[in-house]
Amino acid sequence: MSKMIKINFRDLEVKEFEAGTKLKDISDAFSHYFNYPILVGKIDNDIVELNEPINRSYKVDFYDRSSGLGNGIYGRTAQFLLIVAVKKLFGEDTEIVIEHSIDKGFYCEIIGVDLDKPIVDRIQDKMYEISKMDLKIQKMSVSRFDAIKYFEKKKQIDKVHALKYISNTYVNLYRIDDIYDYFYGELAYTTKDIDDFKLTYIKNNGFVLSYPTTYNPECTLDYVHHEMLFNKFLDYTNWGRMINITNAAELNNVVSMGKYDELIRLSEVYYNNQLVEVANKICDNKENIKIVLIAGPSSSGKTTTSKKLQVYLQSKGIKPHQISIDDYFVDRDKTKVLPNGELDTESLSAVDVTLFNKHLTKLLDGEKVELPEYNFVLGKREYKGKFLEVGKDDVIIIEGLHALNEDLTMSIDRRQKFKIYISALTQLNIDNHNRIHTSDTRKLRRIVRDNKYRGKDASETLKMWRGIREGEEKYVFPFQDDADYVINSALVYEIGVLKVYAEPLLFNVDENDDSYPEALRLINFLRNFLPIPSDQVPKDSVIREFIGQSSFNKE
Repeated sequence: MSKMIKINFRDLEVKEFEAGTKLKDISDAFSHYFNYPILVGKIDNDIVELNEPINRSYKVDFYDRSSGLGNGIYGRTAQFLLIVAVKKLFGEDTEIVIEHSIDKGFYCEIIGVDLDKPIVDRIQDKMYEISKMDLKIQKMSVSRFDAIKYFEKKKQIDKVHALKYISNTYVNLYRIDDIYDYFYGELAYTTKDIDDFKLTYIKNNGFVLSYPTTYNPECTLDYVHHEMLFNKFLDYTNWGRMINITNAAELNNVVSMGKYDELIRLSEVYYNNQLVEVANKICDNKENIKIVLIAGPSSSGKTTTSKKLQVYLQSKGIKPHQISIDDYFVDRDKTKVLPNGELDTESLSAVDVTLFNKHLTKLLDGEKVELPEYNFVLGKREYKGKFLEVGKDDVIIIEGLHALNEDLTMSIDRRQKFKIYISALTQLNIDNHNRIHTSDTRKLRRIVRDNKYRGKDASETLKMWRGIREGEEKYVFPFQDDADYVINSALVYEIGVLKVYAEPLLFNVDENDDSYPEALRLINFLRNFLPIPSDQVPKDSVIREFIGQSSFNKE
């Protein structure tokens, strides 16, 4: 008689199975709890792919594409479908490069193929054909050296170089039909589970792969082109190609030769040149521009950027004054209460917009205004004799979550405002098929900063991250197209520096902690990078805002 095991799903239902049953078959028994195909399981806080046999009783959980974990797997597997489709249509030697995220999708290019909309439509049709074939995605563990030899034979040199810097004895390869590839994250069990996606042709001989998100898991929304953001990504990508740093291996090669100091200087110049350009634009229109507004997602480097911009403006003869939106929060007892009982401190309703606009109008009219200071301990505004008067050639700099929202400064003519959207838009990939999540750079920045300045451990920051992202989706991203300029605060070398600070914090996350799987993912991600000492990082660098010793911080 076969040994039986008991599987407890979320304490909702317990079922018996024969020992050795694949997790896929077990997940099918609980699929009625989900709206979409189950993509992965979690057992004892370990992420387990559905092709794994289960030999003892466990409490398990499952995830579909509506979850953050499941959505990441959905996206990676959709990329694999795309790679397979391209190779089936144009030959196995055809190489596709998955560049970066844009509007909840991935921008992609195919080397040596002149794309147009009909060709992109053919690729999409081929992807759906592969999806409907219900091909099992095979996972195999091979020695790293054998994987290197395989990719050398296939002339996929990007993967050869990437694997050179991984210390693992074995790596996982995945196979769909006769196409093998390497991914540093889990994939779905079968191609049929990836049943909703879109390819959108855009200029510059590329296209965007879009798929359902955690915010809209029902279907794939149409791609919305953000011209300024796209051009900033493209500019940074071209700059990376110019200095021969487009992926982790190329960065590691520079670090291994001890030449990271030159790379740091190059990266800082690229970032500073953006501030020069912004200062010039403001100076060229200083008769009209009176307010500079800066907004971006969490850990984009808004504070350092605003401080450095003030210096550049002063060098142009423009006197800047900074006003904090936080000082205009409504008193705590007047703050809107959310359905869960928490105070709504993120929406625009948390700001006394009327008073804020009244003060801005008076300042632009040449009047002297007493500015409030918000006492976060008492939860109310206070006045302590802090007066401000703005001169003819002065500008007001406002940095904050809602800065790009016209409702924040509704009383001020749009022509008097210069809006800046800032984010860390990394152009680096692990290799041609393994991109770096734009939000991962910001997440690592936030982990390091929260620990250094706010006493939070990595687990606390990771638990907060979904709420942070939801706030960005509501209050930042919808207004990015109204910006007059996009600043990219990503530094090509920074992941190597962040690794030194973030890795120990991530290793400190307990194996039983709910954040452990995400901490482990980030640890595995950081293994692709050699550490870079911070001794050569300038004191006014944006990365100093997070790792410390910034010339703009009082420490």
